[in-house]
Amino acid sequence: MHRLVFLILSAASLLRAEPGASSRALSDVPYKTGDSLSDYERERCKLDVYLPESGKDWPVLVWFHGGGLKAGDKRGTPEDGVKTEPIVASLSRAGIAVVSVNYRFSPKVTFPAYLEDAAAAVAWAKGHLKELGANPDRLYVGGHSAGGYVAFMIGLDPTYLLKEGLSPKDLAGLIPVSGQTVTHSTVREERGIARTTVISDEAAPLYHVRKDTPPILVIYADRDMAGREAENELFVEMMKSAKNEGVTGLRVEDRTHGSIASEIANEGDPAREAILRFVGVSSGPTLE
Repeated sequence: MHRLVFLILSAASLLRAEPGASSRALSDVPYKTGDSLSDYERERCKLDVYLPESGKDWPVLVWFHGGGLKAGDKRGTPEDGVKTEPIVASLSRAGIAVVSVNYRFSPKVTFPAYLEDAAAAVAWAKGHLKELGANPDRLYVGGHSAGGYVAFMIGLDPTYLLKEGLSPKDLAGLIPVSGQTVTHSTVREERGIARTTVISDEAAPLYHVRKDTPPILVIYADRDMAGREAENELFVEMMKSAKNEGVTGLRVEDRTHGSIASEIANEGDPAREAILRFVGVSSGPTLE
């Protein structure tokens, strides 16, 4: 543990000494260990850590990339429609310690393996970020598209965090961006159900609507994927009908499913500003 912290702090110091350097302080850290891991787990279950350039006691955001639970990367590849690293690096420069996570994909694994990976990554962040100057009591979980679905599920269904010795009560909030709130289309596909057949079972955020959840900032685009705006609005309304006072919906104008995420990297973006207020690193007005 102490050697890991030393390496992280040393890397962070070197990065900050270089003008214009990335805020990525550590790369490809395994968040699952043990002799029983498969080769695929060892390959995919890694994360990057991005630290702010100054201060301490930062909030922590564990971020999951998109890709339909079938593809994607914690930094982004030329094939990805949305590059993850500019988003998480920009948020870290704004004062958030960000953990960007890779996880296993369908069809090599099926539900709920990718959610189990996500919970393990959250547990890693909870256990390691304090020694890096962050505040694990201000632990948020977010992501875009499939990553938004993952964030929803980790915070709403306690099954996954409980296996890691945590619970949704350990989370300060959820920030799903354009995530599916019905049973994910890839999960339906795994079960032999047509992608166009909409269901809501234990694999759906909507199935877990209740009053007592972490605060949730639900972000989606006015020109999102087919049905995505409607299902996010339905989720917000159902949570409010359950007397959940911690849910907020944000529909961002002039955004597509891709740009709702990529624009978060840019100062002044409405989604970005809402995220910063939500985690407490901006003094701007609170969303109603």
